[in-house]
Amino acid sequence: MDNKEYMNEAVKEAYVGIKNGHGGPFGTVIVKNGKIVGRGHNRVLLKHDPTCHGEVEAIRDACANLGTHSLDGCVLYTTAEPCPMCLGAIMWADIKQVYQGCNRKDTDIIGFRDDRFYDHLNGDINLVDIKEESREECLKLFEDYNSMKAERY
Repeated sequence: MDNKEYMNEAVKEAYVGIKNGHGGPFGTVIVKNGKIVGRGHNRVLLKHDPTCHGEVEAIRDACANLGTHSLDGCVLYTTAEPCPMCLGAIMWADIKQVYQGCNRKDTDIIGFRDDRFYDHLNGDINLVDIKEESREECLKLFEDYNSMKAERY
């Protein structure tokens, strides 16, 4: 398969979601060594969970299928530009190559608000009020974890 064919698979995945009322038109496939190892589509409405974007669902699927938390060497194909949450998940999953169909301006036209979140990241607007609380207790938690010599990821 080539890039166009993988993107067609992402589009098919998105259609499964919108035809079943699962969420927006966002589908994703993840490919490793020429084989699709993960699939996902937006399931925000189905699961009543705002984190169930197509990219995150595909990352979860690929990790489960491959038995790993690192998708290094994988390529992600998605129908729209990843939102900041998904982009963060992509980076945490060690995916270095992404192909997107539509961009964030396109998603804005159909009523999705990704642009305002990118604006927030650039410091233009303040959507969340973040304050520090109980730092000492949390530092103790971190110290305890660090002393356990737990596996890092």
